[in-house]
Amino acid sequence: MASFEKSIDVDVPVAEAYMMFSDFESFPSFMEGVENVERLSGDRLRWHATIGGRQEQWTAQITEQAPSSAISWASISGARNEGRVTFEKLNAGKTRVHMHVEYEPEGVVENVGSLLGVVNGRMASDLKRFKALVEEGPRRSGWHAHDGSVDEVTASDMMDGGQRRRAKIQRDADMRRG
Repeated sequence: MASFEKSIDVDVPVAEAYMMFSDFESFPSFMEGVENVERLSGDRLRWHATIGGRQEQWTAQITEQAPSSAISWASISGARNEGRVTFEKLNAGKTRVHMHVEYEPEGVVENVGSLLGVVNGRMASDLKRFKALVEEGPRRSGWHAHDGSVDEVTASDMMDGGQRRRAKIQRDADMRRG
């Protein structure tokens, strides 16, 4: 298997970086080639991407989701890959995001691309786009309050696709309106 490992520092609190990265459906906004990520269940995602000019699809299972700390996954069908992203609080407003991914290149184009560092360059660019997006502010979807503030997130908030979190935000908004 080939691998990628890189860290990037982002100028947001650790909870904010974690929440953006755990909003899997937003991945096409910063991951080159990723066309769609669809949540099949609390811990399963179907990915659609173009890799080496080929349409790829795979299902991944989230194997770890530790709020404001780490996210891990492994493919269970389709393109073989697995990885882990960790979030380290550097100070109140700065977080180090560390990504480690292992993947199995398929076919001549992907193998040559992997050997030439194309795939790793693409993932490094994905991290840079993630940094730009997360630092833009509260224009994202995910587990953010309507006023742009960020609450700590529990594992149960994350594992149901955010439904509990959205319901809580709606209840809080309804209570404020009277």
